[in-house]
Amino acid sequence: MIQSEKKLGIWLDHSNAHLMELINNSISTTTVESTFSHAKKNETIEKSEQLMHNKEQHEQLAYYKVLEEIILSYTNVILFGPTDAKTELYNLIKNNRQFENIKIATLPADKMTENQQHAFVKEYFETLDKDLYNSHYLTN
Repeated sequence: MIQSEKKLGIWLDHSNAHLMELINNSISTTTVESTFSHAKKNETIEKSEQLMHNKEQHEQLAYYKVLEEIILSYTNVILFGPTDAKTELYNLIKNNRQFENIKIATLPADKMTENQQHAFVKEYFETLDKDLYNSHYLTN
């Protein structure tokens, strides 16, 4: 395993993201929330559906931009969760040259407790490390 590799798991949906940094088999978690809440959505719907859609889209992009800035600090990232948010974020960054040296994968996952999220991230990176270790020695 590369010592300087920084690993991050992100369980996300459209309203919040749980960022789990894996260091020495230990996980520290932080949360990023979208500023577009259910209450704002209801308030905006009363005014205009078009306005609501524009506001939601703008705030969703701002939410993804925050996550992009965080991802830039890592070398290996797994995006997972129950909605299309992981794929939307991945599609925003996949052609951006800033991310070309970062390994980013997406996997579907149901709603999970914090402990289940931590186990998912640890298992993903353990499996990845084993595969890299085995492929390195199988090819030599």
